[in-house]
Amino acid sequence: MTKLEKIVLSYSGGLDTSIILKWLQETYGCEVVTFTADLGQGEELEPARAKAEMSGVKDIRIVDLREEFVRDFVFPMLRANALYEGQYLLGSSIARPLIAKHLVGIAQEVGAHAVAHGATGKGNDQLRFELAVNALDPSIKVIAPWRQWNIRSRMQLLEYAEKHRIPVPSDKRGEAPFSIDANLLHTSTEGKSLENPAEVAPDHVYQRTVDPVDAPDTPEIITIGFERGDPVSVNGKSMTPAALLTELNGLGGRHGIGRLDLVENRFIGMKSRGIYETPGGTILLTAHRGIESITLDRAAAHLKDEIMPRYAELIYNGFWFAPEREMLQALIDQSQAFVSGEVTLRLYKGSASVISRTSPCSLYSADLVTFEESAIAFDHHDAEGFIRLNGLRLRNWAARNGR
Repeated sequence: MTKLEKIVLSYSGGLDTSIILKWLQETYGCEVVTFTADLGQGEELEPARAKAEMSGVKDIRIVDLREEFVRDFVFPMLRANALYEGQYLLGSSIARPLIAKHLVGIAQEVGAHAVAHGATGKGNDQLRFELAVNALDPSIKVIAPWRQWNIRSRMQLLEYAEKHRIPVPSDKRGEAPFSIDANLLHTSTEGKSLENPAEVAPDHVYQRTVDPVDAPDTPEIITIGFERGDPVSVNGKSMTPAALLTELNGLGGRHGIGRLDLVENRFIGMKSRGIYETPGGTILLTAHRGIESITLDRAAAHLKDEIMPRYAELIYNGFWFAPEREMLQALIDQSQAFVSGEVTLRLYKGSASVISRTSPCSLYSADLVTFEESAIAFDHHDAEGFIRLNGLRLRNWAARNGR
């Protein structure tokens, strides 16, 4: 093994990363610094500190990244209306580059020449972590234990834990549990019975949203305020990015909004099935498209829709820090200069529907669209020449084909 003085580990305090921590200490014989990111996963993070201390870690970092996560990663992504494969709101994908950014920052601060993560060789997260590190500091080595060690089964994992006196929670000893990833934007669940796409997901998989069938029978009306493409208020109350998303998560969860049962195509080359819950993000996506509908020029809006799949794919595949994503972001952000105003939505039984929208920068003209006499001069005869010019190539094509 390459001699290393320090390694910075992305550490949750769960069973896998606790085993990885011990393996790094045993394999490399060097100091391990643990980094635990608070992304709003809804868990008490101090137990992670206690577990790291039990393993002899001297430098333990637990960092609250909730505001940075929403402000600098989630909101820029929502400006693009990003959906991977037309459905997935990229809740896990967008969190990884932020974690990698801080892993690199801590490594540079403490003089570590390596960082480590707990992603497996089958998933997307290994790409998201490592491509981000490549872009931020190529001199830093990335250690991926799941690709290096000889542990090949869950039983071997548990045996390693018991051999090294790593506490194994009782719920980890039986059948492999669901794999759960959570942050302020979403919760994703994979594994166990979900690996069979023909099997209906059990009710207990869902953690943030009620079943839409059991949601309130009375709709709830809310208004979201936007400035330059970013949400800034709910029902007239200004909020920080993290507080706003937290508020919408509560509202959306109560009405069963944001559930998704998806079979997706991983970048690594296989299909996987997951259950996603993104209540606040789903409301924001709907609201953002609502405010864009009256503030964006038609061609600008259509161009955004054309580049969105490419933008979403870059995030999904781990290229957040790549130059092409930054180029697309500059274009998207430019489009948001006048995307300001308020959108009112109805939340009801699993859906968030726009019912009104207003903006001081609106391009909508009631005088132009009215069937009544308009204050703006519009000559209906102009449409005849417009249609004739657009039909020229069709008449030519039809004549050639003998129609």
